[in-house]
Amino acid sequence: MLKGIPEIIPPELLKILAEMGHGDEIVISDAHFPAYSISDKVVHVGSVPSPEMLKAILKLMELDQYVEKPVMLMQVVPGDEADPEFLDEIHSVLGKDSSRIEYIERFAFYERAKRSYAVAVTGEKRKYGNIIVKKGVTLP
Repeated sequence: MLKGIPEIIPPELLKILAEMGHGDEIVISDAHFPAYSISDKVVHVGSVPSPEMLKAILKLMELDQYVEKPVMLMQVVPGDEADPEFLDEIHSVLGKDSSRIEYIERFAFYERAKRSYAVAVTGEKRKYGNIIVKKGVTLP
């Protein structure tokens, strides 16, 4: 048993996070995301919502300090709607870093996700519940 690791982080995801270097990106996807079409490295993390998984991951790694926007969300398609509570939860998790979010057009988001290190599939059922996070340098 290890101390300080959020219980919702399964061992496979812990390994992935440890393998990632600074500048690598991970997708925290909703349950509808085409994870296996995007990546060969996919881990299912259970029924947890995306914001909760983001919070757990950020306890273990830093956001990239060398880019302006290390957190990316899928931009809402015109005429569609996203759950406003989802964005509120993301801002709450990020706190002072909530200004470091970039919104990426849907298909550009998929292309960006294809270059990610891995995809962590959550149980998030809200539309636009996908997040890309760029890992920073973790200092002791």
